[in-house]
Amino acid sequence: MTWQRKLNDALGRYAGVRFERVTPTRPEDSSDPVESPPRPPADPAHDRLLTAPVFILSPVRSGSTLLRAMLDAHPELHAPHELHVRRLSVGFGTPLARRAMEELGHDRADLEHLLWDRVLHRELSRSGKRYIVDKTPANAFAHQRIATCWPDARFVFLLRHPASIAASWYEAGAGKRTPEEAAADALRYMKAVQRARKALDGLTVRYEDLTADPERVTREICAFLDVPWAAGMLAYGTPGVVRKGLGDWQEKIRSGTVQPGRGLPAAEEIPDVLRPMCRDWGYL
Repeated sequence: MTWQRKLNDALGRYAGVRFERVTPTRPEDSSDPVESPPRPPADPAHDRLLTAPVFILSPVRSGSTLLRAMLDAHPELHAPHELHVRRLSVGFGTPLARRAMEELGHDRADLEHLLWDRVLHRELSRSGKRYIVDKTPANAFAHQRIATCWPDARFVFLLRHPASIAASWYEAGAGKRTPEEAAADALRYMKAVQRARKALDGLTVRYEDLTADPERVTREICAFLDVPWAAGMLAYGTPGVVRKGLGDWQEKIRSGTVQPGRGLPAAEEIPDVLRPMCRDWGYL
């Protein structure tokens, strides 16, 4: 006799209750229908807790951790490590759950947007600051979704010489990629950022300018974000979380101050695959 049957018999004798084994939901019960394109919040005043979030859209290895550490040193800006909120997804466990949410006017994308907004708002509230800044490089691939989720979002595009990005990406890979593979992989991010620049309004800054004249560049960013400039941004101190996968983790970023960037590559050192992007970004 199985333990379930023994329990059933005991409960049946003393309380007239029977234990029922729960049948797992079939996979087809949780399959979601084809979704319509994501849509802006139906009622921004109630559907969004965040006001004017800031997104740094940049390729990998472009100095975004440095920029976020500098912005996080501002008394009104909270710029934590990479948050990857766009990877947080919502699913309907059953058709009834889907139907219930549809009656409330929510599709899956709506619910994901509510989740993303809540996670970022909680982080901002804990900081006690005014605006949140997210610098996850992969956000460039979802720039339209982010702009749809937060219609009042503001975007800062951070560029760097494509060959410098590729070289840094290769070095960060610790032998996992060839230089050619690193250049091709980094180029995906560059193209995504370029698409975002064409689709969205925002401020474009360059890593080379940020490291050469950090005061001028941070003043430009503060003016764009409509916050006063703060001198503390130039000596940002402890940068918070510095861990691979959540931002730059190497020693330079731990110094707490802006360090000089690497010298620009000569024209003949630029891989052919990166030359079109170098021209588009004004490096050739």
